[in-house]
Amino acid sequence: MKEDNKQNSKTDRRDFLRKGLFSGSLLAAGTFGIEKILSGEKDSGEKLKVFTTNGKVYEASSDHLKEYRPPPVSNEESRIGIVGKKFVMVIDLAKCDGCKTCTAACQAMHFTEPDREWIKVFKMKDAESTAPYFFPKPCFHCDNPPCTKVCPVNATFKRQDGIVLIDNERCIGCRCCMAACPYSTRFFNWSHPDPGQMAAIGNLPYSPEQSVPRRMGTVEKCDFCPDMIRQGKMPACASGCPMNAIYFGDQNEDAVTNASGVTVKLSQFLEDNAGYRHLEELGTEPRVYYLSPKNRKFPVPDMKNVGTEKKKTKPMGMDMREMQM
Repeated sequence: MKEDNKQNSKTDRRDFLRKGLFSGSLLAAGTFGIEKILSGEKDSGEKLKVFTTNGKVYEASSDHLKEYRPPPVSNEESRIGIVGKKFVMVIDLAKCDGCKTCTAACQAMHFTEPDREWIKVFKMKDAESTAPYFFPKPCFHCDNPPCTKVCPVNATFKRQDGIVLIDNERCIGCRCCMAACPYSTRFFNWSHPDPGQMAAIGNLPYSPEQSVPRRMGTVEKCDFCPDMIRQGKMPACASGCPMNAIYFGDQNEDAVTNASGVTVKLSQFLEDNAGYRHLEELGTEPRVYYLSPKNRKFPVPDMKNVGTEKKKTKPMGMDMREMQM
């Protein structure tokens, strides 16, 4: 029993860290508050902490609670973004084991098709004799995005909180933004949404922040899950990473956190681990940082025989030019 209480205490602390990271003053602002409402189900005895927008904290049975999802914000609000925030992502390549759980979590969240992975995971090698590592690649939400400059109908836009979104009600499918993106992180939706997925969405009104219901003939991409952020939650890829390799947070607060609730000072974290941005020499100013794959945290293939014989097959991994195709 003591062990259970200890574990519950740890879980509560991790949850609090995750929520507190985004909100700063969660209870006072209310924007990021996670509210629960009674559902009238049988009580199993498991207790949860409930944060409300009026500045109070309650304890209630998990069986009596269900999650309240606020309605989507208006199109105008989605273009402004979350005031006072500047969101940033950090990916620790030493921790990534290539499992692609981040991709699966993203696709489940946004109801995307198997051929459209908003966050791709590439196997990389710096040299023939070195061990491979994995490189997750979402949209980089650039501060100087080429994609927004070429859109003829202002369907894709940059918000003040750092996020780049697409308004699929405006998008005409010209794909100019896809051609302008140097990272190839945008995708064209060639098919009608799956009926089963549409049923799961229900009558949810469209919002650029949720990217659903999806529309055939429009462009889509990673959106940093802004609807989840408004609820005090992390993007699907970050919260779903079992290796805790993806950190997400607010640059203005100089803090990022991962799925296990580990929160670090962003500036110090990047300095201590030689953080860098992919192809930042292009001047796009990406908002996704990488930590080099040194001291890898997962087993790698036996490399002792690599380079001892010539192979006709293509070497494992790909170079950075291939990754952009």
